[in-house]
Amino acid sequence: MIKTFANKKILLVIAGGISAYKTLDLIRILRKRGAEIKTVLTKGGGKFITSLSIASLTNNNVYENIFDTKNESEMDHISLSRWSDVILVAPATANIIAKLAQGRSDDLASTIILASNKQIVLVPAMNVRMWTHPATKKNINILHNYGYLTIGPEIGEMACGEFGEGKMSSPEKIFKYLEEYLDQKNILKGKKLKALVTAGPTRDYLDPIRYVTNNSSGKQGYEIARALSNYGVKTTLISGPSNLIPPKSIDLIKIKTAEEMLNATKKTLPVDIAVCAAAVSDFSPLKYQKTKIKKTDNNFLSIKFKKNPDILEYLSKHNSQRPKLVIGFSADVENNINFAMEKMSKKHCDWIVVNDVSNSDIGFNSDKNAISIIYNDNQIEKIAENSKKIIANEISKKIINNFI
Repeated sequence: MIKTFANKKILLVIAGGISAYKTLDLIRILRKRGAEIKTVLTKGGGKFITSLSIASLTNNNVYENIFDTKNESEMDHISLSRWSDVILVAPATANIIAKLAQGRSDDLASTIILASNKQIVLVPAMNVRMWTHPATKKNINILHNYGYLTIGPEIGEMACGEFGEGKMSSPEKIFKYLEEYLDQKNILKGKKLKALVTAGPTRDYLDPIRYVTNNSSGKQGYEIARALSNYGVKTTLISGPSNLIPPKSIDLIKIKTAEEMLNATKKTLPVDIAVCAAAVSDFSPLKYQKTKIKKTDNNFLSIKFKKNPDILEYLSKHNSQRPKLVIGFSADVENNINFAMEKMSKKHCDWIVVNDVSNSDIGFNSDKNAISIIYNDNQIEKIAENSKKIIANEISKKIINNFI
């Protein structure tokens, strides 16, 4: 028996999709590992699997109706949500995702989730067109900003015969994800670590209207901050302009300019871990004009720039309060590894994460990334293309392992 699941309590919400049948295998796997499982079967879910088959596998009652007097007298929807260590929604259909994003609570499942104080993990499953629809993407982003986690979906053949992204993750993959998540809660074994993560772009203004910036969305830095927080690390996120919202467990400091980011970094010290994922402008205008720069008959405009402070170098060389682990990021379109190694040597950071931004499908403004990590002994480890959430989990796992 894997110790991770011994005495762990999982509340499984089964929504109305053809993939609901997979939850029976998932229950078997989790039960073999020692987990106790209670289930909520939605009205739609009951069209695909029966409460009898679920009850026989979980050895527990199946909860279906918020107005079920028998169930409510035994355990109401509030205490049911408090009972669990984690709430898993599988399959998470487009309908229940939309309902949760809107904060609706018109059945037992949505009422439990809205009232919950536990981590909620969604396992999306739907037709590829439904998954890629802007409304679904918007709803998923809302739920991510609320702190919900997601597993999948995968690319494959659908029950309807179409092929694409939207297939529910396998029971084995869901189990592996839950195992890693629950391990995160125990891995530090009482150690108290503090981290700062910088993310997003900076803006250095020419005048009240125009500024110098870049295409960074902040997604990778936000996901790293989220993952470190999930491990129990007290995390401060220093973010340039971004529409992303971190979970409530993270202390967020919003800045605009490179100088503001440096000042916020100084105030956050001391920390054990510093991850400089922000795309800080290397240069800023030498002079800020208080009024808008007007168009003239001249075909050219000459602007002088000054070098911005280097936050990564400051952290790496700040001997009195240097973090135990300083990690930089490097993004380029060619000779990425060579440039990153030069940067690492010059700035004296411990690790450097290399992004190849020559591919527009990954990196800046994308939900996916592919990276290489260069360690201080010049060893290089590649992490293949994956979601930024998965990349962040891998980076954070390596960070934590450095302290245990």
